[in-house]
Order: sequence, then C-alpha cells, then structure tokens
Amino acid sequence: MVKELPVIYLQAAACSGCAVSILNSASPTIKNVLIDQIAPGVHINLKFHPVVMAAAGDLALQVMEDTAKRQKGEYVLVVDGAIPTADGGIYSVIGERNGQPVPMVERVKELSADAMAVIALGTCAAFGGIPAAPPNPTGCKSVQKVLEASGIKTPLINVPGCPPHPDWFVGTVAGIILNGLPKPEELDDFLRPRAFYGKLIHENCPRRAYFDEGKFAKKFGDEGCLYELGCKGPITHADCPLRHWNSGTNWVIGAGAPCNGCTQPEFPTETAPFYEKLVDVDLPVVGAYWANKEKEAK
Repeated sequence: MVKELPVIYLQAAACSGCAVSILNSASPTIKNVLIDQIAPGVHINLKFHPVVMAAAGDLALQVMEDTAKRQKGEYVLVVDGAIPTADGGIYSVIGERNGQPVPMVERVKELSADAMAVIALGTCAAFGGIPAAPPNPTGCKSVQKVLEASGIKTPLINVPGCPPHPDWFVGTVAGIILNGLPKPEELDDFLRPRAFYGKLIHENCPRRAYFDEGKFAKKFGDEGCLYELGCKGPITHADCPLRHWNSGTNWVIGAGAPCNGCTQPEFPTETAPFYEKLVDVDLPVVGAYWANKEKEAK
C-alpha cells in the first residue's frame, strides 16, 4: 500500500518565478517528485497547482475544496507569494462562493487551519518580499503575519529565496515525509530549515579569503571580495556557495555579481540599494584578529 501526501499549492501576489524554479528540480526531477514514491511507500499527490494542473474553473476548485474537507489534517498547504489584505483582500481572489469572489487571504486562512503543515515558498510568502515593499498599496503580508493575526497555530515552515532553490523545497517536503514535521531546533528564528539556511553566504564564499586580506573589487570584473560593490553575503543565510544553481552549474557570486540577500526578511527594502556597500554591519575580519593578537603578544 502506498500512502499519499496531498499537496495544495496556492499562488498569491507573485511572479510565478518560485513555481518555475521548483518545477526545474534536477535531482530528483519534478517528474520523479510527482509520479514516483519520493520515499518508500509515500507518494506526493499534487491536488491543486495553478501553473501545471490540467483542470480549470469550478472543477479545479472543487478538487481543492474536497481535499481540504475529506483529508483534514493530512495535507500540506504550499503558499507562493505575499497575501494582499487591503480592501478586504480584493486584489487577489481565487474562485467564487455564492457568486462573490473569494479573496486569497480567506482561502489561505481556511486551508491553513485544516492543514498538517504550511510551507511559505519564496521570500514573498515567507516575509512579504517585493509585493510588501513600500508603498504596498494592496496591503501585502507574509503568510506568518496572516496566520498570527487569525490565531492559526498550524506548523509553518518558511522556504525563502527569490526564487528558492528547488532543493530547498524538495528537501523540506522529503524531510516531512521521512522524519515528520521539523523540530523547533531544526528551524531558525525565522522558521527556515537550518539544513539549508544554517550558515551565512559569507562563511562559505570562495571570495572570503579576499575579504580577510582586505582585497576588495572596485568594479565588476575585478579580483577581490564584492563587499564594497554591494554584496549582502555577510548578512544572508543560505547554502548557495555549496549547492549552486541550474543543476549545479554556477551561482551569483561565481558569475561575478554580488549576493542581494534574497533569503532574508529584510529583502528588498533594507538590502537595497543592491550595488551599494552595507553600512553599520559588524563583520568578522580574520586579518584584523591576528593583527590584534600580534600586538597583544608584544
């Protein structure tokens, strides 16, 4: 007997970039994820996904609503994008009820309340991201803020990134299947899995030696650390330097561009301007540490 894990995937205020990134999962491929057993005896049943599902209209919405009703407490809700809340949430709706549009914020609250767990996929869902940046006329909020305002206690896991790496999402879902919901110590203060967001970009950056030597690039294409060209690696938690993107081909700093801090709750408002140096940030400098040690020895 194969046990099915139902998944409902909603898209709110987003660009579809997170969905496209996840659909480009390389190992396992998205075909393997959706057709094969992602773990022995367990199969993911993607019940609702606006990008890839064949059904549309009332037929698709009925599947979503039936899943929530018949498999209460057994399904995982994935939310992609920030949640518009201004003016009754009218800026993002999904389907109708009694002839009236149903705001996305209401769908998220209803489905979250009855889910086994909620995954906020991408920085917009996890922290508000670009849609929630000022002036934010649609009142976009993160999934966490919407759940907290409604008193919904369903376990929440944030998988940020603009977009997130497919491994971060697939690995999170696989972890739930294999080991159950993450324990508190397996998530950081922002509810991100420590397995993927446990270290700073700065800690594993191949240009870290340049930073410690005080050798900074002055223009793009120069050798040296990209800190003075706006790199946000010293404040950004993710394993991009080790994992790489596009099937392990490369990553942003490997291509000569600075990290823009997209996995952080401060993105984009407080990590901007993207190509200007961070200010008022206490950074470790190995060279300075040893220099002080030498002075103390004398």
